[in-house]
Amino acid sequence: MTDPLTPEQLRSFTPLNALSELQWRELRSQLVPQPLLAGQLLFRRGDQARLTYYLLAGELSLQGDGLAQHLVAGSAASCHPVSPSLPRLHEAMAITDASVLAIDSAVLNRLLTWRLSYQDLLLALEQGGEEVEWLERLLENPLFAKVPPANIQAMLARLQTVELAAGSQVLAEGETGDCCFFLRSGRAEVMRGAGGESQVLAELEVGACFGEEALLSDRPRNATVTMIEEGSVLRLDRQDFFALLKAPVVAEVSLGEASRLLSQGGQWLDVRLQEEYEQAHALESLHMPLQLLRLKARLLDRSRTYLCYCDSGKRSASAVFLLTQLGYSAYALRDGLDALPAVQRDALLCESGAGYLARSGGRTERSR
Repeated sequence: MTDPLTPEQLRSFTPLNALSELQWRELRSQLVPQPLLAGQLLFRRGDQARLTYYLLAGELSLQGDGLAQHLVAGSAASCHPVSPSLPRLHEAMAITDASVLAIDSAVLNRLLTWRLSYQDLLLALEQGGEEVEWLERLLENPLFAKVPPANIQAMLARLQTVELAAGSQVLAEGETGDCCFFLRSGRAEVMRGAGGESQVLAELEVGACFGEEALLSDRPRNATVTMIEEGSVLRLDRQDFFALLKAPVVAEVSLGEASRLLSQGGQWLDVRLQEEYEQAHALESLHMPLQLLRLKARLLDRSRTYLCYCDSGKRSASAVFLLTQLGYSAYALRDGLDALPAVQRDALLCESGAGYLARSGGRTERSR
């Protein structure tokens, strides 16, 4: 299988060169060159397929209105999409063996619109005397790829800056969650447990969001976050978090929609406790409890879509929010298992069907 093109190979193509490397990563599955044999048709005149084509190698003939155009890879004209208007104004055929890139136009337009919109926001803030380097790093967080620029602007107006010394505790395990935080400067670590039983789950860098799990699950904080070095955090209150971030970021699906995604290569992700998983779980599901998700997420495949489920839907919403931050594609089963009719729940869950358990040491193993 041909490897996807790298950002360096894409920099000459307009408007792909306006995207960030993070956005190119989102397009990665579509950045695989497709071969065309000499004489093979790429598309007919009048074609309405919502795909954006680029010529990577070889030569194309573009026939339209009685005129023929000759497009050669590497030329200035080949740096732009091939006959981008819909319906197509040309018939495109390979003159020689060739290679093309085909990208979903709707996805590309969404990424471009978001990228250019937040660039305008950064420019406006910079012209107003604001320091924007931290915000640029914040916006590189995959979490914000799903947040409308208008929400980001509203969020900025509501953030409260807190300066902290090294060793300061930002939030404590067991306390009630009434806000979430973004790390503006410095470094912090996430720990669970007390005394000799404490475990470091993650080290946070500038742009990280934390503290949201208690808001989404409506449970006490499940970890402690401490500053490793002097820095500052930005506090976002509970009501602003739900209004500005939760709704656009946590995508929910029905059981029927989940089945469609499973048929396209998705996988169930059970984020409940191991005792709940062992009692009954979805066939071929991967078990990764919410409290260990940040630590074990590296075991997940970035090319797959994960369908998170729990009993009420709250833990799975937390899981989707966290996975989105980490750059994974994830959905939550709407309202959880408890909302399913008994016949659907019984059909989904099994007591002894095989699944997968995420283990320490970076591995997974089959469950019984």
